Amino acid sequence: MSKIDCFIPWQSDEQVRETLESLKADENVQSVNFLREEGPGNTRTIKRMAETATAPYTLLYTKYDTLQLGYHALTRLLTIAEDSGALMIYSDHWTLSNSPLKGEKLEVCPLIDYQLGSVRDDFQLGSVLLFRTEALKAYAAQENLHNYQFAALYDLRLFISREQLPLHVDEFLYTEVEHDTRLSGQKQFDYVDPRNRSRQVEMERACTRHLRALNAYLHGDEYDEVNFSEGEFAVEASVVIPVRNRERTIEDAIRSALTQETTFPFNVIVIDNHSTDGTTEVIEKVQNDSSLFTLLPYGQAQAEHSSLIHIIPERSDLGIGGCWNTAVHHPLVGRFVVQLDSDDLYSSPKTLQRMVDAFYAEGAAMVIGSYRMCDFQLNTLSPGLIDHREWTLQNGRNNALRINGLGAPRAFFTPVLRELQIPNTSYGEDYALGLMISRRYRIGRIYDEVYLCRRWEGNSDAALSQDKINKNNTYKDHLRTLEIKARQQLNLLWQHKVNADEIEDFFKKELEEWPEAAERYKALENV
Repeated sequence: MSKIDCFIPWQSDEQVRETLESLKADENVQSVNFLREEGPGNTRTIKRMAETATAPYTLLYTKYDTLQLGYHALTRLLTIAEDSGALMIYSDHWTLSNSPLKGEKLEVCPLIDYQLGSVRDDFQLGSVLLFRTEALKAYAAQENLHNYQFAALYDLRLFISREQLPLHVDEFLYTEVEHDTRLSGQKQFDYVDPRNRSRQVEMERACTRHLRALNAYLHGDEYDEVNFSEGEFAVEASVVIPVRNRERTIEDAIRSALTQETTFPFNVIVIDNHSTDGTTEVIEKVQNDSSLFTLLPYGQAQAEHSSLIHIIPERSDLGIGGCWNTAVHHPLVGRFVVQLDSDDLYSSPKTLQRMVDAFYAEGAAMVIGSYRMCDFQLNTLSPGLIDHREWTLQNGRNNALRINGLGAPRAFFTPVLRELQIPNTSYGEDYALGLMISRRYRIGRIYDEVYLCRRWEGNSDAALSQDKINKNNTYKDHLRTLEIKARQQLNLLWQHKVNADEIEDFFKKELEEWPEAAERYKALENV
């Protein structure tokens, strides 16, 4: 019995000919249908598929290139679908690419397992998707189904994931042609490209609806307030630079930090994570450059307030997050800590002042600026300014779960970091902080350039292997999973019915925090 209705995109009879013949020759295929107008991102396409499909399973192929199925691939997909009861299945595959530099190349493309937190719209599923038709029809039958131009397939995936997570088949079952041969360091900024704005608005809407359905949505006006008078600090701000083996760039970064012009005292904390290439000697050279310190805004007499602190950790197991924790718990750390990567520069001597001012202006626990991509001669590289204007006060904290980063430079109110602790990793630790902080506090924004992100062949994310990309994406999806669960717990706490003991505990706590009110309350006992 044939069990699959197939849907493939059509541009011309010649374009679909080989794919059509291949599918029709497979005994598992009941019918092959063409998607002639809109693609699967359009709601009309998904509804048309649901109306047309009558077989137990529906296969969607999303590329215009000829589909090359593996040996008995559809039989294998069906077997797994029936054995597992999966509603949606995707698999590893081979990728055939052709670039001017490397020529034609066939490579394996392993994918990653789907998690609760796999809510980013660019999650890699490959181009062959198998759906249980009843799930497809249930999606199309929703009364509140939104009409999307770009986000329908994403919305379908999220809808199915609320019932059952899509199943990843860890087997190479087909070959697809890859036309996007850009390096990973170039692809990662697609979601902030202004040309993709209409698409991103739809993706945000779909993700927000999904979070509401999961009871993980947070309203835009419910935040904890921060008390900036909390704690005692040696200086108002510290620029934190974690570094390992950046002999070529570290001096520029340190000088960029030390020459900031502020109305408050600050210092620069360099966490030198056991460098072996001469980085340590460069830092020591800058420390001994008295001419640099006499140019500081407070003059030579106050150089101790704007000093360079060089720390080599005792531990040898620290990632970037661990280096940040070392700085945050240092006795000379400032009230606010501000990021500067060892490859990068502040774009202005006023950057530090602007970042700190934003804390007070917005009552934020975290402030994020905007940066410009550039080369070592500071020439602008595509996509230019990364300002994350997709962030809104109303929905930024929710949309943060969909996108892959929050921007730079990042700055934090130190007591909040001490409370949360930073994951001891060298990837995603900043994103984890952004998610955790946005759950409770406001995040402030600066939308014009304050930072220069210098790209060169030594950047750690310039050209990642597929295995490394998968590892990074798995970790960030894990962070999103943890955050969604935390937000669900927070919402359950707010939504539960308050009992008398909780009211009394709250009342006592308030009286402890407001002594004058407690005295007046006590005085009422005699009335």
